[in-house]
Amino acid sequence: MFSDKIEEFIDSLQIEDLDEETKRVKEITKRLNKSYYEGSDSEEDHCYIVGSLGRDTAVKSFSDIDMLFVLPKELKTKYSNHQGNGQSKLLQDVKKEIKKKYPKTVVRGDGQVVVVSFTSLNKIVEVCPAFERSDGAFDYPDSNNGGSWKKTDPLPEIDESLDTITETNQNFKYICNLVRAWKNNEGFKFGGLLIDTLVYKFLQENESYKSAGFTDYLQLLKDLFKYLKSRDKNQKYWFALGSSQKVYNKKGTFVSKAKKVYEKIEDLTEESENIYDVMREIFGSNFPVPEEIQEAANIEKSALYNRNVRQTEEFIDQKFNIDIRYNLKIECNVKQNGFRDMLLRTMLAKGTYLSVSKRLEFFIVENEFDSLIQDSEYKLHYEVYWKVLNRGEEAIRRDCIRGQIVRDEGRHKKIETTNFRGEHYVECYVIYRNICVAKDRIEVPISNN
Repeated sequence: MFSDKIEEFIDSLQIEDLDEETKRVKEITKRLNKSYYEGSDSEEDHCYIVGSLGRDTAVKSFSDIDMLFVLPKELKTKYSNHQGNGQSKLLQDVKKEIKKKYPKTVVRGDGQVVVVSFTSLNKIVEVCPAFERSDGAFDYPDSNNGGSWKKTDPLPEIDESLDTITETNQNFKYICNLVRAWKNNEGFKFGGLLIDTLVYKFLQENESYKSAGFTDYLQLLKDLFKYLKSRDKNQKYWFALGSSQKVYNKKGTFVSKAKKVYEKIEDLTEESENIYDVMREIFGSNFPVPEEIQEAANIEKSALYNRNVRQTEEFIDQKFNIDIRYNLKIECNVKQNGFRDMLLRTMLAKGTYLSVSKRLEFFIVENEFDSLIQDSEYKLHYEVYWKVLNRGEEAIRRDCIRGQIVRDEGRHKKIETTNFRGEHYVECYVIYRNICVAKDRIEVPISNN
């Protein structure tokens, strides 16, 4: 039954254990309380875990723990009156205090937070020092562009999220989990607060799903993606659940991505032969399938093995955790002697297939992570990987499916040639601390002509 498999998949997304992460947060809190509140060594006072973890909508592949530490109010005047960038000075001072606890751990100021990198966890704690406002919100430092104070209001968002999880019998959380799994598999940036806000609004407009069971989830998914694809991609912001603070939508990428998903699932039923293939296209290769379908797939693979075809394809979600946080875009320069170079995406937009004997130079045109790798700590743990998959009868006949995920040699380029017909594709991944934080795919359709 599909309902059993969607339940199994959602269960696989849940965070099982936060003991080590909680331990680190408590240690940082205790150190900062000693530094800024005389006589205090509390592991809990003045600290809030915020972000997706605080709202309890994160999935187990999360990479960051967002922590808000509230400083004594009188310190704000000190840093506001500081000659130069007082916000940068505040971040550096908080960094120094945390280093007293972790002298060998990489700790750095990063625009608006202090980032503490824990190699043993393959996770980072982002410490946001803040000052409580009279309205219950907080001012936090932004050291960019000379420095300023920005407002954040996470506590009402946390309260509203937790209340909604309870009121909907966990459905709000589960739907937020599914959207994150889709975002990670598809490989595009979609902020956690925006995800939670849009799911919250979806449930406000579709109240019957607040009490949904897993038998309702196929129709729920259809209505969810119909809702997402119907948003205005040019809308600049939404008002966040709980706080009504503005959550910005820079590119509206999720709208066009949701449209493609809706077109795939609109006519699906639980009896559709391809339902699990479609679910894996949307949510990744870890989406479970019934035993009888898996057995049929194994028989098909055995038939390929009998034709001496090696099953070499690898899957990124089976090699690394995935938490897409940055934009990545790849392009391909198509070359052939005697012909003008063309960009592959331009050709695809015109509906043009590639012909054989072309030289293909794949390269990165946008990598948001590049803005971070000037820091030596990022350079140390930053890698690029590529995947080239050949599809079609000719790939099988030639025993040339490929699909291995291989590390980039340092040029951030991949050179290939068009050899035979098929609907092939190339993917690129940015890996940081064994977590895939950005990825992109480009289709490579090759004809015989």
